[in-house]
Amino acid sequence: MVVLSQPALDHCPLIKTCKPTSLFTEIPVVDLSDPQAKTLIVKAFEEFGMFKVVNHGVPLEFMTSLETEALRFFNLTQPEKERAGPPDPFGYGSKRIGPNGDVGWIEYILLNTNPDVMSQKSLSIFQQSPQKFRSAVDDYISSVKEMTCEVLELIADGLGIEGRNMLSKLLRNEKSDSCFRLNHYPPCPELQALSGRNLIGFGEHTDPQIISVLRSNNTSGLQICMKDGTWVSVPPDHTSFFINVGDSLQVMTNGRFKSVKHRVLADNTKSRISMIYFGGPPLTEKIVPLPSLMAGGEESLYKEFTWCEYKNSAYKSRLGDNRLGLFEKSAGQ
Repeated sequence: MVVLSQPALDHCPLIKTCKPTSLFTEIPVVDLSDPQAKTLIVKAFEEFGMFKVVNHGVPLEFMTSLETEALRFFNLTQPEKERAGPPDPFGYGSKRIGPNGDVGWIEYILLNTNPDVMSQKSLSIFQQSPQKFRSAVDDYISSVKEMTCEVLELIADGLGIEGRNMLSKLLRNEKSDSCFRLNHYPPCPELQALSGRNLIGFGEHTDPQIISVLRSNNTSGLQICMKDGTWVSVPPDHTSFFINVGDSLQVMTNGRFKSVKHRVLADNTKSRISMIYFGGPPLTEKIVPLPSLMAGGEESLYKEFTWCEYKNSAYKSRLGDNRLGLFEKSAGQ
């Protein structure tokens, strides 16, 4: 990995580059209508921390409509877009990811999924085409949230958790601290001179919430880190979703599921659009291993903390930090 020093990109010299990897075709695919879905999801999360879901029930027109509206916003002039920024953390952001020095070849919109706490900056995003854009976001989030809750209930079934809504109720709670992100990775043809390297759009990280649901257009860029430390590229599929384990679910399963480290590379010639629903619990929720998974006197690997405590800690860190490391119990603790 090298730091970019291309003169054409002097306005953003801190964005790193790296070489693309070959496409990895072994990401598990789960059909939600399959009677074995609960078993397949658990196996996928244990082995990869991720799977692709098909027959998910989210209408394709919700996906394409939101993508159209997002592109309409991202195609505005920079001054028009910046009326919705800088992010607080919600609103429009460009290149800077969080407050701690992380940067990437990206522009984005971050929204709270609770309409009662929509920030003024978030609302200004919809001013260009308020009815269409707002409706597209609401339709998409509502449908994806329902599908995500179904996945969480299948996980509960597959793990034998007492009460199949033990996880999904955290997202259905009116105080659920979930959020939604629209990412745009513009093409960067100037990089063709850099020996086939790609700009890093979003650096390596894990997601702190319970679960993440990603959908993108058909431009590749998503990479995940395998257990042996190698990075592989995930083939895009604009009709499906990729579902990731978040840090909170890792704790709730006492490490049985591991949150997957991932990153995104920008394409040199094609624009990538992605949309991610991050399913989070209420801020006051204690993040602890679920009792029904702690049979036989198994000890928790983690200190007890609330989602608010972990969220605050995570957002004070750099993207690539081991955020859960601060909450792991040391030997004998």
